[in-house]
Amino acid sequence: MCEIFRRYQPFLIIGKFSSRRILLSRRQFKDVEANMGVGGDCVRERLPPIDFDLDRFPYSIVWTPIPVLTWILPFIGHMGICMANGVIRDFAGPYLVTEDNMAFGRPTRYLRLHPKNVDGGSCAWDEALNNMHYKDSSSWNMIILCFWMFVCGRYVGVCGFIKTWLPFLVLITVIVLLAVYF
Repeated sequence: MCEIFRRYQPFLIIGKFSSRRILLSRRQFKDVEANMGVGGDCVRERLPPIDFDLDRFPYSIVWTPIPVLTWILPFIGHMGICMANGVIRDFAGPYLVTEDNMAFGRPTRYLRLHPKNVDGGSCAWDEALNNMHYKDSSSWNMIILCFWMFVCGRYVGVCGFIKTWLPFLVLITVIVLLAVYF
């Protein structure tokens, strides 16, 4: 992965969503590369920024609500894993992995991870995700990630919070009103 970033090109395309692109000049990219420690041990000191408009969440796990199921149990949702460049990988079905197109819509929550907790740092990030080896553990499962995201995850904004909690609150209000008046 680091070899890709060392190419000598006048502009590097970091992300693409629809027709919009993020372009960095060679000088800007070298500055980012120096800040992230790519020249030496490939362990980034500062994480690259999140681009909410393009849905780029480098080194993150993202979450989106599943209609009806999340309305009843708000901690259950659909997760995607982001690669080092922020591209979201989504396991949308059997033998189907999509990129940047989550099965249930745009992410509403994210959880930043740090590449220093992976053997090999940021250069080994994408390979470590394939093996699910993070923080010297390979026993991650959907239950652990579900509650970790529920407790430690951050919302992408006010709309993400509303999209997650408004249906649950409306459902609870209707149930309480029906229980009180009937």
